[in-house]
Amino acid sequence: MRDSKIVTLQGFYLFAFLGMGSFLPLLSVYLKEVEKLDGSQIGLIMSLGPIVMMFFQPIWGMVSDYTQAPTRVLALTTFLTGIAGLGYTIFDSYHLFIVIAILVAIFQSAIIPVSDSISLKYATKVKYKYGNIRLYGSLGFGIAVFVMGKLSESIGPSVIFYSLLITLTLASILALIAPSERQTVKVEIIKGMRQLFSYKEYVLFLGVTFTIFAPNLANNTFFGLFVEESGGTYAAIGIAFMVAVFMEIPFMRWSGSFIDRYGYLMVIILAGTVSLARWFLYFFEPSMSIIYLSTIMQGFSLGLFIPAGLQYIKKVAPDHVEASAVTIYAAVGTGLGNWFCTIIGGYLYEYFTIYAVYLFFGLLAFLGIILTFVLYQNERVLNSETPIVKTS
Repeated sequence: MRDSKIVTLQGFYLFAFLGMGSFLPLLSVYLKEVEKLDGSQIGLIMSLGPIVMMFFQPIWGMVSDYTQAPTRVLALTTFLTGIAGLGYTIFDSYHLFIVIAILVAIFQSAIIPVSDSISLKYATKVKYKYGNIRLYGSLGFGIAVFVMGKLSESIGPSVIFYSLLITLTLASILALIAPSERQTVKVEIIKGMRQLFSYKEYVLFLGVTFTIFAPNLANNTFFGLFVEESGGTYAAIGIAFMVAVFMEIPFMRWSGSFIDRYGYLMVIILAGTVSLARWFLYFFEPSMSIIYLSTIMQGFSLGLFIPAGLQYIKKVAPDHVEASAVTIYAAVGTGLGNWFCTIIGGYLYEYFTIYAVYLFFGLLAFLGIILTFVLYQNERVLNSETPIVKTS
């Protein structure tokens, strides 16, 4: 018999990512086609989310620790994200869009790290693979971008905001009945940050997530524009996103076997190499048929990086600051790195072409592979000398 709490967590990821898949990939296209904003304006609006998340993710972590009610925090912020997103349908001013983007980001910043924390703790407790929970997020995202691509053409682009509200409302209801795995020791975020930054492996891996994972997140902003520049329609954008995200599902399911066989860092090197190949392929202006075929590369890269990266962070972080480690990791990847890639990408798109954005992503991925290889070599040296003992 399946664990009802596991099913609840899987359902939460499904609906939460249905909402984000409805909203994030098509927002930049909506701002361009409906609101007539230029590339730098779109880049600024899309970059606000990540930078706001960088500051608010640790705050939501502290709120969850202080209240010892992470499921309530998750339910409230998930619902308010959907409410805030409706602002795009009410206002039509560039400056008000900036305010709306900030509000959406404040509440959205809690969804991934808080749900990941809850899921990781419960999965560890019942000896269930985290990847088999998280893959439902990829499923939801893939369904959403496909359906929203078609609905945007038949009903109108504003449908993405109503879909966001409905799906996140359902997700917030599931969050209320999710397992509440409370911490036995309260973590001081500021003190934890000082301790974490004394660990070389942790600091270097923050650089890895900044250079490999963050461009994959920023791609959600630019991929719709890339498909459109390549001659695709709204429906084509939805199909391309759907195929790309659906390909994450089998790799997330297989991630445990890959990690057991090759180790965390080798899996991350493989994921980074595939990302590098994908970004350089896009730089050379491929046809739509090649773009569709290339989406399997997203499944390989993100489907393996997400579980391997999160589990590596838990491995190298001391037990007593594990919560801080996950929070800061999320802030650097989904916050700072995503913001940096989005804002630079916006200017590259405005003053050069969408293809220049992907050259930039490729250069970052190359740097990330080098950083991961340094970690891999250091780990081999340490393992040959003495076993790594995780302190508490």
